[in-house]
Amino acid sequence: MRHFEELEDPRSEVNLRHPLVSVVVISLKAEQLSMVLPLPYGTPQKDVYRRVLCTLKPDAFQVCFVSWLQSLRAEAAATVVQQPILAVDGKTLRRSHDRKNDLGALHSVTVWASDFGLTLAQVATAEKSNEITAIPEVLKLVDLGGAIVMIAPPRHEAAGDF
Repeated sequence: MRHFEELEDPRSEVNLRHPLVSVVVISLKAEQLSMVLPLPYGTPQKDVYRRVLCTLKPDAFQVCFVSWLQSLRAEAAATVVQQPILAVDGKTLRRSHDRKNDLGALHSVTVWASDFGLTLAQVATAEKSNEITAIPEVLKLVDLGGAIVMIAPPRHEAAGDF
């Protein structure tokens, strides 16, 4: 929770029943965290998450999120993994397009810590771009010291294209 305390609450004064930090943190890991977060009105409904997460400033959220992930990485560094394996891969989020507003699907590049089952960083790719341009940006967000970095080759839909 402490990693998100500085996040500015973008909501109006109306409907502030749920603390911002509780909504953000639960949206990240709802089932486990709902047992330890202050929820004076119970678990927020999906509309609360949508409204809150749609109004957050992405850069401010990312600062908090990266801080949290770095603290997890520091704790994980104390384990016996000498050389973490970080996988970099691009994905397209299914059904994330908005044809009505002429918006394409969301494409992102993610750094995944295989040994810990944890996403360390994620960056959206620019529309009409490819993941190659986003890889340097996402890698800047991660401590690569001592890690093996693997980048997945692009997939081709046509049979026989490898």
